[in-house]
Amino acid sequence: MGGEIDEGIMPIRTRIIENQDDIIKEIKRKNNSASKLSVCSTCGGMEMSYNFLFDSFEKVIDKHRKGESEGLRWIISIDKETIPLVKTFIKAGIRVKHIRNMLPMSFGVSDKEVSITIEKMEGGKMIQSILISNDPLYTVHFNSVFDGLWKTGIDAKERIALIEEGADLADIEVIPSAARARQIYLEALKNVQKNIMIVFPTTNAFLRQNEVGAVRLAKEAAEQRNVRVRILMPRHESTEQLVRSLTEKNSYSNYNNNNNIDLRYIKQTRLNTQATILIVDEEVSLVMEIRDDSKGTFDEAIGLSTYSNSKAGVLSYVSIFEHLWLQTELYNQIKESSIRLEQANQQLIAHDKIQKEFINIAAHELKTPIQPILSLTELLRSQIKDVKQQEILDITIRNAKRLQRLSNDILDVSKIEGKSLELNKEEFNLNDVVTNAITDFTSGRHFLKNEKIKIVYNPDQDILIKADKGRISQVISNLLSNAIEFTAEGTIVVSIEKDNINNNNKTIIVSVKDLGQGIDSSILPRLFTKFTSTSYKGTGLGLFISKGIIEAHGGKIWGENNPDGRGAKFSFSLPTR
Repeated sequence: MGGEIDEGIMPIRTRIIENQDDIIKEIKRKNNSASKLSVCSTCGGMEMSYNFLFDSFEKVIDKHRKGESEGLRWIISIDKETIPLVKTFIKAGIRVKHIRNMLPMSFGVSDKEVSITIEKMEGGKMIQSILISNDPLYTVHFNSVFDGLWKTGIDAKERIALIEEGADLADIEVIPSAARARQIYLEALKNVQKNIMIVFPTTNAFLRQNEVGAVRLAKEAAEQRNVRVRILMPRHESTEQLVRSLTEKNSYSNYNNNNNIDLRYIKQTRLNTQATILIVDEEVSLVMEIRDDSKGTFDEAIGLSTYSNSKAGVLSYVSIFEHLWLQTELYNQIKESSIRLEQANQQLIAHDKIQKEFINIAAHELKTPIQPILSLTELLRSQIKDVKQQEILDITIRNAKRLQRLSNDILDVSKIEGKSLELNKEEFNLNDVVTNAITDFTSGRHFLKNEKIKIVYNPDQDILIKADKGRISQVISNLLSNAIEFTAEGTIVVSIEKDNINNNNKTIIVSVKDLGQGIDSSILPRLFTKFTSTSYKGTGLGLFISKGIIEAHGGKIWGENNPDGRGAKFSFSLPTR
């Protein structure tokens, strides 16, 4: 060991330190030697770091400014109380993001070492004990954990702006890690107080949940806390014994469990979903997408998950569950009496029709008052000189526009799914549509403020096509908007070419190529499905709508990462006639 130290190679060590002076000394040493530093902590952990360690963080930032390190990133759950301290860290040059569900530990990891504590450090109190290790297994693991959380986090400035604007602070978190989704899932079942609703879309999903202990926790909640548990799942002989053990009365229970645990079978095709849905106390929802149902373990089978405590979002899933629950009741009635078959079918059809009509009516009713609100607010904004009042009106205008885009998207999705998207085809020069769309972003209504981004389009001849001019413009604008959102700096290139290889000049291909962060491999296979996005700003409907529009014209749309690893290119084809 002495020879290794003499040669400058530190031996691999994992230690627990309990002396406060030694803890401060060791953490500062770790920070000072780091070429990058990532911290995930409670609010108390950030306070403690400010009180005892902030000078070492400033050294990391100073090295970053000199190009000698990758800087410092920090993850924390931000609320009104933490804003002043977070602002101090941001001002110092530390990049900060907000996540809703914090890990049950705080840790700081560099390229060489990691320090970990489970203490809350309330009020900024100094840590009593800490684990420090330079074992590569630890550092690689915690760097991976941090990177996963960082990808799903919300930029601190955006979070602070929403809090200061008084916006609804409901949290929606997209969770790429199956292990983290499992942790949130089991914690929700442990803490439930009133009711549990679970939809298992497949038999294997139910069996996997049983393996990780979710079924046991649901039964314990019913037996020990009188929680009402309702489960929807497909029927299969492989689960019969497990279902009986779940619903039968426990010998030590003071009441009949059958009153608290209600399980109904529903045909797998009727679920029309590949996601396990958990609703707890009608306050929290967790939707876990099944990536591969053939896998035997939870972590292998689960893809992206979405956690939400948004009242509107949770109640939407409650509505879905209640609708499926009602379907099982109707289905059982159908089995009991063939005479009532037609009546039950009509009820289902009417229910589906009401749902579609409700979505259309809600979107239209939402859309109707938005435009006058937006127009009058913009008019008022142009007449007011007071800067503070202008800022308040800017907030109103920005959110009204977001609401307008959302209502338009909902209507478009409804038309696409209902196969009622109408096209007003006319002959026009595609060059003009592309040029106008670019002008909107460079000097028009979508004015691009980032001067580090340039949009280039160099047409060499007129491209005449027969299509819906407004809809094609909508697709081009959406692709440009996505390219701008995911590009920090560089050139976005728009191009149009004839498909000389496959269609004898009867098809043209429009492409938008950027130098942004590229397409995340986890969403590439479902890029054009609803709600697919790695951004917290949008709804994930834009590409789905664009696909519907292009396919309605008889064309195709696709996306791919650039061969050199920088950015992505989205393209669509259209027949010229």
